[in-house]
Amino acid sequence: MILQPKNFNLETTSIWNFKDRGDWATHKGDYSGNCSPYVIRNLLCKYTQENDVVLDPFCGSGTTLIECKLLKRRAIGLDINNNAIGLTQERLNFKYNNNYNPKLYCLNSMYIDKIINKESIDFIFLHPPYANIIQYSSNINGDLSRLTVNNFLEQMKYFSKKMFDILKHGKICAILIGDIRKQGNVVPLGFNVLNAFINTGFQLKEIIIKEQHNCKTTEYWKRQKINFYLLAHEYIFILKK
Repeated sequence: MILQPKNFNLETTSIWNFKDRGDWATHKGDYSGNCSPYVIRNLLCKYTQENDVVLDPFCGSGTTLIECKLLKRRAIGLDINNNAIGLTQERLNFKYNNNYNPKLYCLNSMYIDKIINKESIDFIFLHPPYANIIQYSSNINGDLSRLTVNNFLEQMKYFSKKMFDILKHGKICAILIGDIRKQGNVVPLGFNVLNAFINTGFQLKEIIIKEQHNCKTTEYWKRQKINFYLLAHEYIFILKK
């Protein structure tokens, strides 16, 4: 098993493009909506140091936590779906830096203050569902991916306050999120989420545009007679407390 990426270099501009998704360690691209480990590695190397406490409250298949183990960060991962937690545990089951095995919780992240103290986190990475574009469960109460756009944004307003409280002063919260399209029109989901966090008190430090590759629906839409551009980018918002 190759445990580190070859020829890794930190990004230096506000446009990121990873055609090679990254498959070192136990990273795989088989979990719907998961992101490239290159994104996580860049953020961790830029904004954290060894032994920092990193939180991913929507950990999915564990991309953030795998990178934390490889880079000697103390990680905490939450997901409301127990299947995601099981998959993450499986992918963390490799020998490397055994002192940096992440803590995992199957928990609705809206209740994160029950397990994490105020101002105890050094870095937060958020990659929430894009409202109900991809539904990750059929019946889990509190699953954000089952909400309409308006209800999702209401939850983000509440959630942003939770993130602000647990992050240390001067530290970074990074959000990876994209826009969506409804009835042919763009819904600026990314900027609406950004505004929720700014209104909570976060300061916007950077906006990074991440190009999307290997989207499963791209070929389908290319075959259709459509009069709009396919969304091929996401945002990474860098927010400072």
